Amino acid sequence: MKDVIIKEFEYNQAGLDELKEKTANGEKNLEESILFEYPTVYIINDDKKDKYRQKYNVYVGETNNIYQRTSQHLKDDIKSREDWELLLKAQQAKMYVVGHEHFNKSMTLDLEDKLMLYMSSVESVKALYNRRTNQQKYYYPHEEAQDIFNSMWNKLNKKNSILFPDMALLQNLAIFKASPFHKLTEEQLFAKEQILTTVKEALKKEETGQLVMVSGEAGAGKTVLMSNIFNELVNGKENLKIHLLVNHDEQVKVYEQISKKLGWGEKAVLKPTTFINNHQKQNAKVDVVFVDEAHLLWTQGKQSYRGKNQLDDLLGLAKVVIIIFDKNQVLNTTQIVEEKKLELLEQKAKESGNFIHLKNQMRMDAEKETIEWIRNLIDEQKVTILRKKDEKYDLQVFDSPYELEENIKKKNKLDVDSDYENGISRMIATYDWEYKAKGTDEDGKPWRVKIGDWEKPWNNQIKRKKRKNKSIAYDMSWAEQPETIEEVGSTYTVQGSDLNYAGVIIGPSVKYRDGKIVFDKEKHANKAALYNRTLSNGKKQSFAEELMRNELNVLLTRGVHGLYIYAVDDELRKVLKKALQY
Repeated sequence: MKDVIIKEFEYNQAGLDELKEKTANGEKNLEESILFEYPTVYIINDDKKDKYRQKYNVYVGETNNIYQRTSQHLKDDIKSREDWELLLKAQQAKMYVVGHEHFNKSMTLDLEDKLMLYMSSVESVKALYNRRTNQQKYYYPHEEAQDIFNSMWNKLNKKNSILFPDMALLQNLAIFKASPFHKLTEEQLFAKEQILTTVKEALKKEETGQLVMVSGEAGAGKTVLMSNIFNELVNGKENLKIHLLVNHDEQVKVYEQISKKLGWGEKAVLKPTTFINNHQKQNAKVDVVFVDEAHLLWTQGKQSYRGKNQLDDLLGLAKVVIIIFDKNQVLNTTQIVEEKKLELLEQKAKESGNFIHLKNQMRMDAEKETIEWIRNLIDEQKVTILRKKDEKYDLQVFDSPYELEENIKKKNKLDVDSDYENGISRMIATYDWEYKAKGTDEDGKPWRVKIGDWEKPWNNQIKRKKRKNKSIAYDMSWAEQPETIEEVGSTYTVQGSDLNYAGVIIGPSVKYRDGKIVFDKEKHANKAALYNRTLSNGKKQSFAEELMRNELNVLLTRGVHGLYIYAVDDELRKVLKKALQY
């Protein structure tokens, strides 16, 4: 297969004239014929300094006639769209035109989507103007598309490494993993059509409270599905009042980055409490509310939230509320949904045909036997024998935290000013060590995970450095910050993130006794998971064991390519090591 052809032009009238000269009648070589007579993809960008960094406004497109399309952008689009006027007025605007002898309409649409996926994840891209998605299924020759894209991106990287950073760097970013431009699976596409149909019907009515419930285990593709639908609706012609809510600080950062790049709107992404307080005060109804990680919604009042149940409040404010819910990721008692209430919610969604369960597991690149072993550990609290070594997924148990740290750092191979060779790998742990957002421990030191003579800072204790690498963002989530390789994170810092290799410290609250994993709440430090919850019938009940099991679920399912475990409890560590018989 021949290589892609890339030509660079000035994005202005002179550049258009140069294009016109190339497309005029006369002799053309093969490269010019492919660029100017075949379908092409193209990138238009300006180039300016924003404080100390390069910042770009970018448009990605595809066309069957590059000259005609460029002429339309320069002469017609500026009359109706401010973004095109900004690109035209930019002093150093450029256009990259990409061609290949195998390009057809379906492939260029596919590559356009891939370009938007990667460019929407580049920190130096301030705004991405083309926000449409045109997902292609099968076409000839679809099997070549990824190789052609890789070749195209690598060539663009050589031309401008700030605008087109290394692909591996982008693939490891949280903003990439939550991008709306990922190609959806058949299961996700079916769910998307179902949700869009529900929204369309609900918008015809003046009623609030239509519930859509999307469930599925960690790694089922729930976030990508939600991001994709939200992006389509927010850029639709209906001009909807629409918001995306998430009650998790690290995920809020990710969605805010996406929102800025794609022009979702200043207040499109909010925390639930902020949204509820503002809209109830103004008695302002909206069309659609999306809630990622809805299992983190509060189901009782707090100082900042005077209501009784955030989901009930949201249903009263929006025509449609679309929630991503996984009861196995609830982490503290303020988020507990009573079993009867949960059954009623599911029933409400099912009766209207709006209960969607995603079955595919897309995070852990592991064999079925490995995933079943991990699920037995979490769900059944049993340690089964795993006799077959997984060639795709690296599962190991270590004798000390020193060994765990050493091996996670090997996988991380971090160079702050360069790149991640194996992506992001981090140490994370059960919440068995004291931590407060402010202050220090009794010794005046940062909060630490201490096991014998081994210790590490615990949860956001290390001061962040500014990056020399201009393609890395300053405001990254905990897992993406290079310094956090020297920390141990908890569920509160890592929930919602992917790690290539997860180094999990199972603390002293998780033990192995009488052939089963048990939870010792006396050794657990997360007070929010320990206190009793007053139920609707007035009785008090402890959910500590359930919440501690959920915590283990969140931690053990973070790793994409591998899971490394150190268990503080001697009996648990021994039985885990014995279980890996390969």
